Amino acid sequence: MTQSVENKVKSRVYGHKRGWVFSPADLADLGSDIAIHTALSRLTEKKIIRRLTRGIYDYPRIHKALGKLAAPPEDIARALARKDKAKIQPTGAYAANILGFSNQVPAKIVYLTDRKARIVKVGKITIELRNTTLRNMATAGRFSGLLIQALRYIGKGNIGKKELSGFRKRISDEQIKQLRADVRYASPAWIADIFRYLIKKKENDV
Repeated sequence: MTQSVENKVKSRVYGHKRGWVFSPADLADLGSDIAIHTALSRLTEKKIIRRLTRGIYDYPRIHKALGKLAAPPEDIARALARKDKAKIQPTGAYAANILGFSNQVPAKIVYLTDRKARIVKVGKITIELRNTTLRNMATAGRFSGLLIQALRYIGKGNIGKKELSGFRKRISDEQIKQLRADVRYASPAWIADIFRYLIKKKENDV
């Protein structure tokens, strides 16, 4: 007996386990666009999955006391990126938060992208995909790119050697390799200087 598209979609959702954020693009191999959208509508009505915003769904994580948990912004952004076949790079206050330079998660989370700009609202969180230059996307998805964006947000002179020394201790050898390979993309010059400082200090620790 041929498995229905709805059952195929459900099997894939279950296979990814709770917390998976996805779009119809992640299911394109399971059937026609109409069949997939119909399956998603039915699974949403059955409360198996949750519609987060137009074209984006999740298989929500559930907390015993809190119930359904909010989907992480980075997972929503990744689903949007897969849908658009785009590269994305966290920037601004969110990049600083990810790296531990800030404790605050901004209400508006900004990603740079090489595709079309868009703004998506999910609950109290706003995710903006902001189109940028190819140079800014050269290190997209890498630790080096995240650090460049975080430092640009923090600004020259607003981070000292004490903070950098503490940060350096959390950097892995693989991340140091990325910094060394991508220092040519680090701009302005003061960010490249921080890259070199982190590389040199880490090497001296060995």
